[in-house]
Amino acid sequence: MDLETVAGELYALKPEDFTAARDARAAEARKAGDRTLAGKISKLRRPSLSAWASNLLVREQPEETDALLRLGEGLRQAHRDLDGAQLRELSRQQHALINALSRQARQLASQAGHPVGESVQREVETILHAVLADPDAAREWAGGRLVKAFDQVAGFPAAADGARPRPRAPAPARPARDRSRAGEEQRRRLEQARQQAEGAERDLAARRQEAAAADRQAQDTQARAGELEQRLAELADEIKRLESEHHQAESAARKAREQARATDRQVREARRRAESAAAQVKRLSGPERGAHAHRTRSER
Repeated sequence: MDLETVAGELYALKPEDFTAARDARAAEARKAGDRTLAGKISKLRRPSLSAWASNLLVREQPEETDALLRLGEGLRQAHRDLDGAQLRELSRQQHALINALSRQARQLASQAGHPVGESVQREVETILHAVLADPDAAREWAGGRLVKAFDQVAGFPAAADGARPRPRAPAPARPARDRSRAGEEQRRRLEQARQQAEGAERDLAARRQEAAAADRQAQDTQARAGELEQRLAELADEIKRLESEHHQAESAARKAREQARATDRQVREARRRAESAAAQVKRLSGPERGAHAHRTRSER
């Protein structure tokens, strides 16, 4: 038994089966004398529903997983190169692929006997967006052992030092007044879009913080429950040991009482024999003392 094998087995289970299977594996490791491995297994955390569905997607759809990882590499490179045409094309692919994969994850969860709702599907989409933007998140997700949704979705990389945007073909010349009105309208729309984006980002950050706090509390509670389960198992073993010792002590006490009663009977029997012998001696001694007295008087 090793940690990699056990972790692969546990994270393939449904969330409701995770804790019991983990504790059983940890108990097996302790019984085998490997307390270090038992401790590492006990620290494995039950995945959230969205993390479990994402892990299921990685295991069941390896080709789509590779496609998402390749798309993430392309998007990050296009952002670094400021390649507008490539970004537009990859962004279109991004939305289509994420929608398809999140639906597949939901379908796979249902087929595995644990249907999930739209809120979990949206969390899966958030995980997939993070996978596209952040190479560290991509590596963690591809391992198939995600425990929870990522706390923060990293943005795409900025342009590399010295990178320049690719030149665009010059637009046809327009009258200065039209350009001015068009520019003003574009700036207005851009500012409105920026404000809306900032508001949405603030709201998203607040929701993520709330979700992260709730998840941390759930993880802490689960960790405490795991510790208590382990303590209960240890106490159960201790109770069994004490019950065995108590049984042995009672058996020894019973034997000692039986031995004491047997000894007491032997003492009473010895006393009875001693008293009988003394009486016999006394009876036999009586006639002899009378004959002795008679001889004494005759001699006188």
